[in-house]
This record gives sequence, C-alpha cells and structure tokens, in this order.
Amino acid sequence: MLKKFLITFSAVLFCSRLISASDQTEKIHQTTLKNGLNVIVIENATVPLVTIEIDVRSGAFTEPPEYDGLSHFFEHMFFKANASIPNQERFLERTRELGLTFTATTSEERVNYSFTVLKDSLKPGLEFMKAAITTPLFLQEELERERLVVIDEYDRNESNPLFHLNREVNKRLWYKYYSRKNTIGNREIILTVDQDKMRTIQQKYYIPNNSVLLVAGDVKSEDIFELAKEYFENWEEGPDPFEDDPIPFHPQLEKNETIIVEQDVNAVTVMLRWQGPSVSINTKSTYVADVLTVILNQNSKFPRILVGSGLFTSVRFSYQTLDQKGPITIVATTNIKKFRQARKALFEEIKYLLDRDYFTDEQIEYAKTNLEVREKYSWERPSSYIQSVGYWWSISGDLDYYLNYTDNIRKVTRDDISEFVKKYIQNGSYIMGILVSPEDREHLQLN
Repeated sequence: MLKKFLITFSAVLFCSRLISASDQTEKIHQTTLKNGLNVIVIENATVPLVTIEIDVRSGAFTEPPEYDGLSHFFEHMFFKANASIPNQERFLERTRELGLTFTATTSEERVNYSFTVLKDSLKPGLEFMKAAITTPLFLQEELERERLVVIDEYDRNESNPLFHLNREVNKRLWYKYYSRKNTIGNREIILTVDQDKMRTIQQKYYIPNNSVLLVAGDVKSEDIFELAKEYFENWEEGPDPFEDDPIPFHPQLEKNETIIVEQDVNAVTVMLRWQGPSVSINTKSTYVADVLTVILNQNSKFPRILVGSGLFTSVRFSYQTLDQKGPITIVATTNIKKFRQARKALFEEIKYLLDRDYFTDEQIEYAKTNLEVREKYSWERPSSYIQSVGYWWSISGDLDYYLNYTDNIRKVTRDDISEFVKKYIQNGSYIMGILVSPEDREHLQLN
C-alpha cells in the first residue's frame, strides 16, 4: 500500500541523494549520517506542527521463543527513565511541558515511536527523543510495574474471542517459527522479562544503522539534516544484527488444515489464511495483492454473492505487506443455521475467482485509482503519514518500494491477478479456523 515523492539534494550533509521528482506539493528528503542513521524529512507547512519519529527494524520477526513479546515490552520501557529523565513521572511531566503528544506501536517487522510538538519545540523534541531512544535505564522498579501494564494489555486482547481464533490459525500457519509472528507475545516470557533481555534487544537492534529518523511538518529539510547531525550523529553504530543472527524464513505450509476454536460467541466466524508474498522476494505480487484486495472488498461479485445473498453477514479479504511472508486472509461471519451452506459458497467463490467475468476491466482500473487516491489522501495529515513512510522503510529496507508504489500499482494486469490467485490462493495450502460456541459446535457436529 502506498507511496511516492521528491527529494532535494542537501549540500549540508554527505550521502544525500535525489530520490525522485514529481509535481506533488509535498516533498520527501533523505540523507544518511556517518553512523548509518537514515534521516527522512517530509515538508508540509499546512499547520505549525512537527512530528518526530524513530522507526527501528525490530518486532516479532526478531524474536526466538525465549524473547516472544519482548519487542513490545521494550516499546513500553521507552517511556520510562533514561540518562536525562530520572523516572516515568518526570517523563510524563516533560511531555506536558512540551505540549507533546506521543504514540508508539510494535508490529511484526517494525517498532516506532512518534512525538508531535509545536514547531517552536522542535529542538527540545529532538533532544527528548534522543535521550529516550539512546539511553534507556530499564530501572528494576519500573520494569516490575510495566509487567503489570503489559499483562493487562495481553488480558484485554485475550478477552476478545477473535484473538483466540487468530492465534490458533497463526500457530499452524507459521508452525516452525510462530514466535516470530506473535507480536503480543507469550505470557510466561513477559512475566519473567529482566534487565539483561532489555539490554540485549537495545544493543542488538536499537542502533542507528538499523533505524530511521523521520521528521514531518512545518520544517525545512536542510535545517533538519543539520539538527539530526547535531543530536544523533554521536549515537554509536553497531554490527548488522541480521548478519550474525539471520531471520529464519518461514517454511511452506504443506497441507490444508481446519481447526475449531470454542469461545462464548453467538455467531460463527470462518477465517481462511494463506502464506502470502514477501516484499523482498515476491515484490510484484505484493502490489497485485493490494489491487485484488480492493476489488474483492468493494466492487466485485465476491461480497455481493456471499453477503448480498444473506449467507454471511460480513466478509473481508486482506493482505498484510511484510518481508517475512505477509498473510492473505478471508474472515467471514455467519450464523449456525447458514454455516454449512455459507462455507460451501465461500469455497465456490474462491474457485470462480479466475473466471473472466468475475470482475471487469473497469473494476480493476477502479481498484488502482482507489489505491492512488488513498495514497494521496494520506498526505493530508503528516503526523500519521510519517508513520506510513516509516513502515515501508522498515519492511523493505529503503524507500524505493514506497516511492514506486503508485507506478507499480498502475502496471498490475488481469493476468497478474490470475497468476496471484492461482499461486497463493487456489494452489496454496491454507489454515481454516472456525470460531464457534461449544453449544453450536455440538449442534453442528464439528470435529
């Protein structure tokens, strides 16, 4: 999903390079500091705000079982004591002094931290970010307190029946390296986390040559490049974390499997999931997946027949762009009376996806235009747009995937879509999860 833009050359810093030129009003500028830290600037003077973000190539994909969920735990410890801030209370007090809003997320292949401040607070905002990202203290008392917070988040997720369906499907789909897809983590690992494990993650992944600094808003790139050098160039570079400890690639799923997940629910939910393409290996297929997603969700026979007929109350097709194989998923909800007929109809529609008249050429073109419009619409809000740019940098390793996104979406053809459907869906092995209450399971005699 997404992206495009323009870069201007900066004589201030070395390694600057022209990315691309366009007629767009926004611009992206990029450089690399001596320590390997990528710096990306998105100029947008619409409002006098600046968003400062650091993205780190970390997350579930770096986690062996003994670290399952600790990238997420590390994210929580970012907002605690560091070399400049003595404790969490002072950290929060400082955010109020700066009028700063903040957010952070952990996903499969990226952890990001984002501050938004008034443009006049740019320098203190950069200083605040630098201290938090480079000098966390992991105080034992704060670590103990945060365990309860993270476990509470885990429990809230666990209270959602779909969490159990998703987890059981993923355990079987990513059967050999499940922890490397499990962002929320393992309860026992979270409860036993210690300072040593936090230090290991910091030293291995929180290094400038595995990170990107993004600044968006009412700024000039040449000013940000100078400030980046001033605040971040002494951040010590480390060895490439993926050379000494390569990420294992998820093996192919060899056979279809169906699992039943019992929860106290009133409806019946069917989840079908396949292993999808990887950004670095099957790049073209990731663009095709995005086009197919729009077609199936918005303007094809797929929702009209499955939902319009009343067999399902909802059906959703999705693909998540990732480097370590992104999942392709269909989630559909029905009731106990229509379950068997609806499930049969779902597989029938999957068979028909290759029929010439299943979707029209106009629907394909609409999907491409829709993706382009979404992409341009996202420029309107720099504070969220910067997170998208950081995501694409993190999963693809640079900005090229994003910068060429719209052009590559435009190149997708009907034959590309057919090839994708055959390879990943019709000929690919899947895991089917069925979420149902114990009573309905017994009534349906599901084994």
